[in-house]
Amino acid sequence: QVQLVESGGGLVQAGDSLRLSCAASGRTLSNYYMGWFRQAPGKEREFVAGISRVFGTTRTADSVKGRFTISRDNAKTTVYLQMHSLKPEDTAVYYCAASVATAATSSAYYNYWGQGTQVTVSS
Repeated sequence: QVQLVESGGGLVQAGDSLRLSCAASGRTLSNYYMGWFRQAPGKEREFVAGISRVFGTTRTADSVKGRFTISRDNAKTTVYLQMHSLKPEDTAVYYCAASVATAATSSAYYNYWGQGTQVTVSS
């Protein structure tokens, strides 16, 4: 069992930056492909970014490419999402998730989820 806890969300203005953190307990994150998802009101949960367990290969959604960066520190069992140039359309609850798959962009392949952290971007 892996427990994931997100932090770092908040209310910011358009153009600002935020860094989200996902801390894990129970097991090392090095065994999992890690992903960030987000869900805006009235919309489905969508993949934002993912990072592989060994080489740190990343994948980023087109909507945030060039603005968001995912990284991981297996020693500290933490995954980060650095967000720059935030836009109002980035407003959502952001979730951290862990998958036993080699790589995954679909939420169906993720085994563990955090509770989420709210990010609100004002115009």
